[in-house]
Amino acid sequence: MKLKVNIFNRDILKQFSKVCATLTAILSGVLIFLDIPDNCRLYAGVAYISLLLAIYIFIWIRANRMKQIVIKIGLTTVLVKSGDIFDEEGLKAVAFNEYFDTMVDDKVIARQSLNGQFIINYIDDVEKLNSDIKNDDDLKNNIVEEGVRRQHGKTTKYGLGSSILIDDEYILTAFSRFNKNNQAELTIQEYVNFLLTFWNEINRLYAQRSVIVPVFGSGITRFKNGFEDIDINELLRIMIWTFKISKIKFAYPAKLTIIIHNDLLSQVNLYELRENE
Repeated sequence: MKLKVNIFNRDILKQFSKVCATLTAILSGVLIFLDIPDNCRLYAGVAYISLLLAIYIFIWIRANRMKQIVIKIGLTTVLVKSGDIFDEEGLKAVAFNEYFDTMVDDKVIARQSLNGQFIINYIDDVEKLNSDIKNDDDLKNNIVEEGVRRQHGKTTKYGLGSSILIDDEYILTAFSRFNKNNQAELTIQEYVNFLLTFWNEINRLYAQRSVIVPVFGSGITRFKNGFEDIDINELLRIMIWTFKISKIKFAYPAKLTIIIHNDLLSQVNLYELRENE
C-alpha cells in the first residue's frame, strides 16, 4: 500500500478527536453505573488506550485506501473516483485540442489517449463528426482563427473551453493548445480559464443530467512557465475550486463525477479533497 496520507495528517487527527470525544462521553456515562475494581483498572486503561490506537490506525489506513470520495459543494454532489469514464451513465466530457482534430494517427491524436479511444471506439462516422463540429452555431461563435497553417490536422482554431454535445451523450471540449510539433500544452492560467469557460458550457448543455469528466491535464498535456511538474492532486484541487466559483449547480439526482484513471489512483490523495467542502 502506497502511503499518500501522513499518519499525523491534520484531518485524521481532527476525525480521531471526534471519535475520542464520543467514546469518552459514552464511557463516562457507563462508569456512573459501573464500578471498576481496583485490580482491573490498569487493564481497563490499557484496553481503552489500545482501542483508541486501533481506531486511529484504522482511520489512517482507510484514508490511504480510499478509491472514491463524495464532496458537497452547495447543493451539488461531486463524486471523485477511479474508473472508466465510458462506463458511466450521463454526459461524458472528452477533451480535444483547440482545433477539434479527429485524426487518430499517433501524431495528431494518440491512439491510447482518451480522445483517441473515444474516436476509435465510439464514433462510427468521423466525417459526420467533423461536419457536426464545423456547422455547430455555438462553436462558430467561438472561432479564434481560421486558415491556420499546419502540416497535419484542421485549420480552424477555437477558444479553449468551447464545447459541443454529440449524440446527446458526449460533450467534446477544446482543452489544449497544439505547438508546432503537435504537442498538447497549456499554461496554468490557460488551464484555469479553460475550466471556467468549460463549466459555463456545461451549464448550457447538461439539461439537469449528470456529467462525468476526466481529470483534465492528467494525460500527456504539457504545462509551461514553471508548472511543468504539477501533479494530479493539484489539478483536482483546481478543478474543484473553479467548479465551486462557477455558476453551475446540479440539482438532485444529477451530480458531477470526476473520473481518475485507474493507473493514476495511487498518486491521488482523495482524503485531502475533503477540505474542499
